Amino acid sequence: MQSFERAGIQPFGVNPASIESHLSYAEKMRFNFPLLSDPDRAVARAYHALKEDGKGVQRTVYVIGKDGTVRFAQRGAPPVDLILGAVEAGGA
Repeated sequence: MQSFERAGIQPFGVNPASIESHLSYAEKMRFNFPLLSDPDRAVARAYHALKEDGKGVQRTVYVIGKDGTVRFAQRGAPPVDLILGAVEAGGA
């Protein structure tokens, strides 16, 4: 988190679980970033993160610059250095 903060990046997670579910999960996992609820999967659909069944969500990392452009996009859990390198190269 400190590396993201130094780069001016605010991470957050999005998934279809309810807000109530997010509260207990974030507490259990000790997340120090917000989790947003996407029950109808509109965000997942918009960012091409739905699995082929149209219900499951594939972990996908996006970095959106302050100007609204996508600076980084990759499925899975890419290393922090890869994310930060792409952002620094593109000027988040």
